[in-house]
Parts: sequence; structure tokens; C-alpha cells
Amino acid sequence: MDKPNDRPIISDSSENITIQLNEKRLAIPRGSTVFTVRDHSKSDADVLILNSCPLTEDVVLEEGDALVLIKRGEAPSPEELESLITARHGRGVYEKLKGARVGIAGCGGLGSTVAVALARIGVGELLLVDFDVVEPSNINRQQFFLDQIGERKVEALTANLARINPLVRLTPIHERLTRSSIPRVFAHCDVIAECFDDPRMKQAITLAARKELSHIPLVTVSGIAGYGPSDAIRIRRVFDNVYLIGDGESGVRPGVGLLAPRVAVAAGHQANVIVRLILEPDQVVSDDVT
Repeated sequence: MDKPNDRPIISDSSENITIQLNEKRLAIPRGSTVFTVRDHSKSDADVLILNSCPLTEDVVLEEGDALVLIKRGEAPSPEELESLITARHGRGVYEKLKGARVGIAGCGGLGSTVAVALARIGVGELLLVDFDVVEPSNINRQQFFLDQIGERKVEALTANLARINPLVRLTPIHERLTRSSIPRVFAHCDVIAECFDDPRMKQAITLAARKELSHIPLVTVSGIAGYGPSDAIRIRRVFDNVYLIGDGESGVRPGVGLLAPRVAVAAGHQANVIVRLILEPDQVVSDDVT
């Protein structure tokens, strides 16, 4: 009996079909099965996914099938990872995301969660700006770990995002922003996410967006405290380049704090608006648009 890899699976026969193997085109003889391709291409693969569905039994492959072979615990190379993300999004979408630079003003509950979402989809560069350190009270809603308590937030978040997607360029800036420094720090961003806790800083960055940074969209948040209805968190375009996310009334007060679920809902809205602004910059993003 032939051992795996004794015969090449690829041939020049007119009886070939073409499939996608780990996001790359591969010509194989008609009648080849998933197990045959695995044995010749990646014999140690123990996770087999055909057309996005996990397989446990052998099946015959057909023209245009997409087969992914994975060895549990084995991280893909950067080239393989980029190929997989490209295939998932489509090249046009991925190239736009990859070419974008997003500024994140504040790396707490909103900022760290927005950053994780954008890193996972492959936004090209994230500018992470915060002056604070990770504290025990942050763990209830922020994307940090107990062993990172005491670390600078921008450095801890950079480390976490690099583990998620090493393709993303990460620029940490440990700095307390002011009204005068905001235009300098975010001057070269394509979109800015306002993720401050301090109302005075929310006002400062909104003023900067309306004046010095009027060419850059700002996605800001207000009214997300507590555990009220998720569908009350809406998106409104309040100025030409300023988008506001929140219910407009749920502020922090005694007995009503910031909780992970609702913060995550708002951060998800924020990240999605940013993606829409990158992919369709000429479209108006608002729940008020019908």
C-alpha cells in the first residue's frame, strides 16, 4: 500500500477539479476525497472544515469546494492568517480595512472592547491613547487580565491585541490628552473613537472634531450605564462628522454603574460604525436615516 505523499495528488489531467485548500487554489483529480487531500497535504490535521462546516466523515470533493485543514493548537503563519482573513471578508473589504488607521481615545471599557473588535477583523493600524493603568475595578468590563493590574493600559492592551492579530500595527501612546493636544495626536487618523469616562474630555474631543479635525469622523458615546434595554442604544449623526451612540439618558450615578454587557453593546455599535465609515465613507450612518 502506498504511504501518504508517495503519489502527488495534483495532476495535469483534464479530469481535475479545482478547490480551495486553506484559502489557496488547488487542482486535484476528480473523485478525490477530503481524507485523501488531508493525507497528501497535511496528514496531522485533526480539524477538517468543508464549506464552513466541520467534518467527521469522509466525503468526495466537488468543484469549488473550500476545505480547511487545521492541526489543533498550531497557530497559522502571518501569511496564512492574512489569507484566511482575506477569504473570510473578501479581498475588497479586507484591503480597505487593512489600509485604515483608527485612533482610540481612551482604552477602558469602551476603548479596549472596540480595539479588540477592530483587531479581529484586521484594521491596519490602531492608535491606542490613554494615561491610566489597569486597576482591579477595571476587570468588571475592560479587556484586561488580573495579572496585568498595575500595567499601563496602552501597553497591556497592545500585548493582548498582538496575541489576537499580529498583523495589526499597534501604536501605544501613554499620554494624558488635553484640548490642545488632541488635534496633534489624532491628525493622521481615518476615524476616531471617543472612549473617555470624563465628560470634560468628551466635550474637548468633540470640539476638536468640529474645528481642527473636521475632516475626520468622530464616533462618540453617551448614555450606556446600567442594564437597560440594549435596543435603546442608538446611533445618531449629531454633526457632519460626529456620530453619537447611546440612549441619551443613562448616565453613571449612585447604584447605576458601567456594566460589561451594556458597555459591550455600545462598543460593538461603535466598532461597527467605524467599519461602515471605512468601507462606505460617503454614506450617512444613523438610525434616524430611513
